[in-house]
Amino acid sequence: MNLILIEPHELAGDLATLRDRRATHIRQVLRGQPGATVRVGLLDGPRGVATITALDDELIELRCAWEQESPPAPRVDLLLALPRPKVMRRLWAQLAALGTGRLALTNAAKVERNYFDTHVLEEATYRPLLLEGLQQAQDTRLPLVSIHRQLKPLVEDRLDELFPHTLRLLADPAARETMHDRIPAGFAGRLLLAVGPEGGWTAFEHDLFARQGFVGIGLGPRTLRTDTACVALLATAHAALANV
Repeated sequence: MNLILIEPHELAGDLATLRDRRATHIRQVLRGQPGATVRVGLLDGPRGVATITALDDELIELRCAWEQESPPAPRVDLLLALPRPKVMRRLWAQLAALGTGRLALTNAAKVERNYFDTHVLEEATYRPLLLEGLQQAQDTRLPLVSIHRQLKPLVEDRLDELFPHTLRLLADPAARETMHDRIPAGFAGRLLLAVGPEGGWTAFEHDLFARQGFVGIGLGPRTLRTDTACVALLATAHAALANV
């Protein structure tokens, strides 16, 4: 952990008491002792520094001092055709670490229907993985997650609600245009990336996205797995936004 994330309900004034793996990490990895300081973050709030005020085998008490400003919310959202459960399990932490504002997981023609029955989509499973990614990246902004069993209603009826005022980009191995080609100079808005399943979007799905203003972007001639494509696209998107 590069940042100890604290949830608002864990605070009493400026004091936080930890008893879980965060306490174990401070005790065993950071070798924390009373009077030492650790980097902390308030979930969906500011980062700061905490002083260890008490420590034993069961708990650690921290006195927190917060920065005035919170980290900015990520400007990149992701619409992702649900991958295989074991791939999705690997992705949760990566998506949070790379910076995802909102994540919509959806069905598609080439998504197996039983993928939606997995416990990997239960909040009790994915939330700790998202927190793990935030702590790795020293961020506090928890991605907003929604799950959609039907692609067409999501794309036709809910995009403006979930992803208002975004530049809509569709990952397409056949596209010649890159992320940098599609983002205009001086762009200050948000990006929505749509990433398909392992077998790609169908022709019908391409048309569906095109009618809602999506334009294709590619990452070169190589065919990538979903998890690799997500990581590459998010990294490229953040780099492109930082340089427009």
